[in-house]
Amino acid sequence: MIDFDGARLGAEAARRLAEADCCEIAPGLTEEEFSRIEATYELEFSPEHRAFLAAGLPVASPPEEGAAWQQPWPDWRHADEDDLRDRLEWPVREVLGDVAHGSWHPALGVRPTSREEALEVARAVLARAPRLVPVYAHRFIPAGRDTPGHPVLSVWGTDIICYGHDLADYIDREFGEIDEEAPWNPQASVPLWKDFLG
Repeated sequence: MIDFDGARLGAEAARRLAEADCCEIAPGLTEEEFSRIEATYELEFSPEHRAFLAAGLPVASPPEEGAAWQQPWPDWRHADEDDLRDRLEWPVREVLGDVAHGSWHPALGVRPTSREEALEVARAVLARAPRLVPVYAHRFIPAGRDTPGHPVLSVWGTDIICYGHDLADYIDREFGEIDEEAPWNPQASVPLWKDFLG
């Protein structure tokens, strides 16, 4: 089943990225490639992310000084499997890294007294959370065919914020022009991850 709202949103995000002229865009992913990727990494792209990547695969941007990634766009077609797995594991690894260094977020529940128990509890809570799929660097969108229209989240440790009302708005905010006067009140609804938001 095709989610037409998600497909329209993804196509609009792709159009805005092309207009921003900020990166190289390769031909979009095919249905065969989507099937292979989703099977390999045990995920389902959201309808808008799928439509975005089908319209064109962003593959290259000039590296930014001090950036965590040499290439911030995940290359779903040609990247090393370990690189893509590393990107997919980023949100959980980042939260666990903060927990290992003594930080604790109320979204994880009551903090156990020992570091080891805290990590164990955090791992269990995060294992139940919906998977986040990388869009660009540390910007993520929830996986799942039934999840259109969610905000794009920026994940850096337990510092998690909305970076766009949806994928199209995110593209404008990261690469294009935004109306500073426009209302800004994104409503994340992804279980657990929304609890990290201010």
